[in-house]
Amino acid sequence: MKSAAPPPVVSCPTCGASVAWVAENRWKPFCSERGKMIDLGQWAAGKYRVPAGEQAPDDESPQPQ
Repeated sequence: MKSAAPPPVVSCPTCGASVAWVAENRWKPFCSERGKMIDLGQWAAGKYRVPAGEQAPDDESPQPQ
């Protein structure tokens, strides 16, 4: 019988600590609730942004008069 492979290990996005990706770790990919809340605060403060490109106008959109 084969032994189970070790769980993958990721780095906490907040502090860089090693975090095992297992079901028992309720904060994954973070190392703790504190790390999760720090990250959430960064998003809420607008420090993280998803880049958006310019969109071409739709040909079917109504034109202002």
